[in-house]
Amino acid sequence: MAEMSKAPGQSALPEGGGIPWTALCQESLERLYESVPGWEDLNGKTLLLTGASGMIGSFLTDALMLRNQSLPPAARTRILAVGRGEAAARRRFWTWWDEESFRFLPHDAAQPFPDLPWEPDLLIHAASTTHPADYAARPIETVLTNLLGTRNLLDLAVRKPGCRLLLLSSVEIYGENRGDTDRFAEDYCGYLDCNALRAGYPEGKRASEALCQAYIAERGADAVILRLPRCYGPTMRMEDTKASSQFLKKALRGEDIVLKSEGRQFYSYAYVCDAVQGLLRVLLAGETGEAYNLGDPASDITLRELAELCASLAGRQVRYELPDEAERRGYSTATKALLDGTKLKERLGWRPRYTIREGIGETVEILRRLYGAEGTGKGGGAAW
Repeated sequence: MAEMSKAPGQSALPEGGGIPWTALCQESLERLYESVPGWEDLNGKTLLLTGASGMIGSFLTDALMLRNQSLPPAARTRILAVGRGEAAARRRFWTWWDEESFRFLPHDAAQPFPDLPWEPDLLIHAASTTHPADYAARPIETVLTNLLGTRNLLDLAVRKPGCRLLLLSSVEIYGENRGDTDRFAEDYCGYLDCNALRAGYPEGKRASEALCQAYIAERGADAVILRLPRCYGPTMRMEDTKASSQFLKKALRGEDIVLKSEGRQFYSYAYVCDAVQGLLRVLLAGETGEAYNLGDPASDITLRELAELCASLAGRQVRYELPDEAERRGYSTATKALLDGTKLKERLGWRPRYTIREGIGETVEILRRLYGAEGTGKGGGAAW
C-alpha cells in the first residue's frame, strides 16, 4: 500500500485545539491496512456510517480517509458520517472536514433520514448507547437508537440494488451463560430479564438482529451482523463509563483503580483496531443474513486481572468499593461472557493483531501522548 502518513492538516492543530489521531494511531492503522484483504472493493463506494464519532466509527473513518490520500479522487471512498453532535464531530474530524470525500450529516439515527447528498452503497449502524450509566439514565433512547436506527438504515438498504447494511451487535444479546458452555457460539441463547432497566440494550440489539432477518426475507435486503465483545482503545470517549474505560482513565491520571466488585467477571475484549478489521471483513465478505462473533482467547480476561493490568501501567494498585444504586442498575449481571470467534476466523480469515496486554499498553501510550500527564488536556485533546 502507498505511503499514508501525510494527511492534510496533520502537521498542526486547528485554532482552538484538535485531535491528531491519525498521527498518534499510525502503527495501529498500518496494521489494519495489512490485515484486511479487498480494500479495492471500497474504491469509488459511498459509505454511510452512524455513530461516526464513537470509538469504532471514528477509528474506521480515520482509516478510510487516510487511505483516500493515496488514491486518485475517483477511487476514493466517500464517507457520510452521521451523528447528533456537529460541534464535537467538527473537533474530532477537523483533519477531514473540508475533504471532498467526507461529509458530516447531523442527524439522529432513530429518525427517518432526510435527502442525502450521496446515495450510499454501504451502510454501517454503529450508533448505540454503550455506557452503563446511560442504560439507566436514558433507557428509552437506548432501545430506540438501536431498533429504529436499524429500521431506517434497512429502508435505505432496500432502496438501492446492491446496497449492503452491516449491523454492529453485541455479546450482550447472549444474556446469561446457562452454565452449559464455556464460549458463546452464534446459535447460543441465554437468559435475559426483559423487565430489568438495562435490558433495553441487549433486547434492542436482539430485536435489531431480528428486524434484519425480517427485511431480508420480506424485502430482499442485504444485511450482515457482527457481534462485538467489550471494546476498548484510544478512540474511546472520555465520558465513557464502561469498566475498561474507567480503569484506563485512572491509570492515565496516576490514580488507584476502584473495582466495584470482586472482579471475578470473565469477559472477552477487543482492541478497536481488531474490531474494525473484523467489521471490514464482514462488510466486504460476510454472507447475507449471517451473524459473526468477534472474539479471541488472547483477549479474554477477568475484570480483576484487567484492573490490575491497568494499575500496573500507572504504578498504582486496585481498591474495592461497592457500587451505589444508580451504578448497579447499569451494570451487566453476566459473570462469564466469552465469545467463540471460530466462524469469523475460519470463514472470513479474521485474525487479531493484539492481545489484551498489547492493546491496553498501546492504548495507554497513545492517550498519554494525546492528553499529556494526568489527563490535563495537553497535546491538543480535551481535558477530562
